[in-house]
Amino acid sequence: MSDLEKPLRPKRKKNWVDFLVKFRWIIVIFVVLPFSVLFYFSIYVGDLCSSMKSYKRRQKEHDENVKKVINRLKQRNPSKDGLVCTARKPWIAVGMRNVDYKRARHFEVDLSAFRNILDIDKERMIARVEPLVNMGQITRETVPMNLALAVVAELDDLTVGGLINGYGIEGSSHIYGLFSDTVVAYEIVLSDGRLVRATRDNEHSDLFYAIPWSQGTLGLLVAAEIKLIPIKEYMKLTYKPVVGNLRELAQAYADSFCPRDGDQDNPEKVPDFVEGMIYTPTEGVFMTGRYASKEEAKKKGNKINCVGWWFKPWFYQHAQTALKRGEFVEYIPTREYYHRHTRCLYWEGKLILPFADQCWFRWLLGWLMPPKVSLLKATQGEAIRNYYHEMHVIQDLLVPLYKVGDALEYVHEEMEVYPLWLCPHRLFKLPMKTMIYTEHGFEHHRRQGDTDYAQMFTDVGVYYAPGPVLRGEVFDGAEAVRRLELWLIENHSFQPQYAVSELTEKNFWRMFDASHYEYCRRKYGAVGTFMSVYYKSKKGRKTEKEVQEAEQQQLETPYAEIDQPAA
Repeated sequence: MSDLEKPLRPKRKKNWVDFLVKFRWIIVIFVVLPFSVLFYFSIYVGDLCSSMKSYKRRQKEHDENVKKVINRLKQRNPSKDGLVCTARKPWIAVGMRNVDYKRARHFEVDLSAFRNILDIDKERMIARVEPLVNMGQITRETVPMNLALAVVAELDDLTVGGLINGYGIEGSSHIYGLFSDTVVAYEIVLSDGRLVRATRDNEHSDLFYAIPWSQGTLGLLVAAEIKLIPIKEYMKLTYKPVVGNLRELAQAYADSFCPRDGDQDNPEKVPDFVEGMIYTPTEGVFMTGRYASKEEAKKKGNKINCVGWWFKPWFYQHAQTALKRGEFVEYIPTREYYHRHTRCLYWEGKLILPFADQCWFRWLLGWLMPPKVSLLKATQGEAIRNYYHEMHVIQDLLVPLYKVGDALEYVHEEMEVYPLWLCPHRLFKLPMKTMIYTEHGFEHHRRQGDTDYAQMFTDVGVYYAPGPVLRGEVFDGAEAVRRLELWLIENHSFQPQYAVSELTEKNFWRMFDASHYEYCRRKYGAVGTFMSVYYKSKKGRKTEKEVQEAEQQQLETPYAEIDQPAA
């Protein structure tokens, strides 16, 4: 065999874990899906009961629950008890990051009762909600009022608390920024039991800017006030196919929502929603949406597509048909559009149940979808979890818009993961340097999509098995993520902390900025009470000694030299 005929990577020897993964669909169909339906139904009933209560009654219950949290914190003995941690079970979280920090001794505080919408203020255009309110719950209440959060994260199960303390994005983020950018006020219980309200311009404004990306390590979030916007009943969605190399696809994506004349704030030129999907190294479909009234959608000749029905083709596969059909337009009910990827978990459903996208399955059992992510995690076991960490990629790369082409080429060369998800977001220039921040002097370059007050970034979503894994070749997932993270650091890009990370502490604080976060940790007494965000995000088990020692000393300088990748 000549060198040119040799495979790029050697074949990987399969073991018993491969067998378990291959036939995991049996457990999913007969265990995970039925229990998911029961779980979703119980949550729905709970949400329905909550919606039947008056706002006054919900507020009274909220106040009582906050008092319980405060009293619980005051019971903690710092010299005997571990660091403060929520009582939420590790497998319940939607993210793929290990939450092994909960295996160390810790002092639990139960926040499970905080799942109510406290108020919908139509005059102030504010929704006041508790941290465990999820996206499905809030759209059920607001959309019939022709209102919605400015940023509605895709999946139904994503909670307000997770999106604030972690990361949240949607197709409207090119206008409003990340989910945390739409928050007006936070209500936080601090380590000493004080309840404070932090806004952009009150005495706790420093805490307001430190909360996003902090993973709940500054205090316990018990409520948030979030911006509402007026909406219409339908989303007019235009599907535009593009063929070309990855850089040409990246440029076409930018052109879909960024006027080349720089008029980025003109609603006539900038759509309400933007989303892109790259299906192969040469093919992509870019979707732009504008809110439309019921009267417009139902005009003769317009096509309405109710994508939320269980028997409908999965959304990403439906969008892919534009590559054959050409550009087309349709109207989708707004709430169904918001949650268009929920049923198939983007395209992860194809790996979990390889035949679930088939017509016969969608009609017979599609109503059981999606499997609840927490139940998938609870039934996978440590061996399968480790397998997914090595053979599967779930990462979001937050890169400046002008570097999207570079990012697409890097992911192709290193991982060959398709489809890829593209979603733009503004990163605002803030009065203080937070954990994620704009490039210095970006406003002087006037690059496409940027304004004087915000730099345009893009989330490149990498969710699937890499090409080498699908071909049965050797693939080192940990090393691939390690190299990816170094690429992000070198390109002023960021990685959401829900994902599995290989970052060392030094590199973590080169990707993120520690200065304001550490200042607030000291000022508000979080050091020695709440685990630092690095140790909460760190991969693998955290021993009590390791965590306690880290809390007893100041972090090393955050701008230490970058660790070199393993050979």
